[in-house]
Amino acid sequence: MRDRKPLAGRLAVVTGAARGVGAGVARELAHRGARVALLGREAVALEQVARTLETDAHCFEVDVTDDTAMERVAAEVSARLGRPSVVVANAGVAEGGPFVTSDPVSWRRVVEVNLVGSAVTARAFLPGLLATHGYFLQIASTASFGAAPMMSAYCASKAGVESFAHSLRAELAHRGVGVGVAYLSWTGTDMIRDADRYDVLRELRGHMPPPARRVHPVEQVAGWLVRGVERRSPTVYAPPWLRLAQPVRPLLPQVVTWVSRRQLPRLEERARFEATGLLGAGGQAARRARGQE
Repeated sequence: MRDRKPLAGRLAVVTGAARGVGAGVARELAHRGARVALLGREAVALEQVARTLETDAHCFEVDVTDDTAMERVAAEVSARLGRPSVVVANAGVAEGGPFVTSDPVSWRRVVEVNLVGSAVTARAFLPGLLATHGYFLQIASTASFGAAPMMSAYCASKAGVESFAHSLRAELAHRGVGVGVAYLSWTGTDMIRDADRYDVLRELRGHMPPPARRVHPVEQVAGWLVRGVERRSPTVYAPPWLRLAQPVRPLLPQVVTWVSRRQLPRLEERARFEATGLLGAGGQAARRARGQE
């Protein structure tokens, strides 16, 4: 993967590819010459994404939290398309609101999809990556190191996937498999648009410093991520300036607590704090997967 077109002809697997960041990454990978396997809950949406790609793409409807189904899909991908050189563990959902009144089923589903689903993805596709000396990119978030109030499940799950990826990197380094962690800020997906419908989440983002609350286009974020894939980067930041936050990570929980202690009472006077349920179209698909609708 170190020639001038490192992704040309390579097989890349992307989870959560029906929309948002996953679909954007799939398009960018295809644009740079990769063959792409799209994984997700919604067959119709996956096919719609596949038709926009600049290369042949194959779609696989699967729940990333289902070990048996993911093993079956990994075997099918290998048999039909060959062994992957890249796997992007992107599938994720979110919910917001106070933890004390959160729905236990929705809260647990966020952790299942984001953290357990990433581990299931790695377990299913690592045999292929070991054979190709490939690269596994774990999509995390600024929530990994700057935990926010009203987003406890999402923050916990993203901190978990960061630790999981670090552990996996150390475990696989001597076997030639690269593992990267991608830290994403606000990205213009349906999840974020849905979050902005809720007063408390909209207000919380609005009180962040201007650079930190900016919403970045999916296409731009996908470009940053795939550039990291090409370089087999251990860390990828979207936007790149986020790397400047790493040295001050130990201070962030105290800062967030200090700000929250002052801002949350004011917000509570203007907006009702309520559970959002799983956000966006991806959240709706996750609810249907568990029979919650």
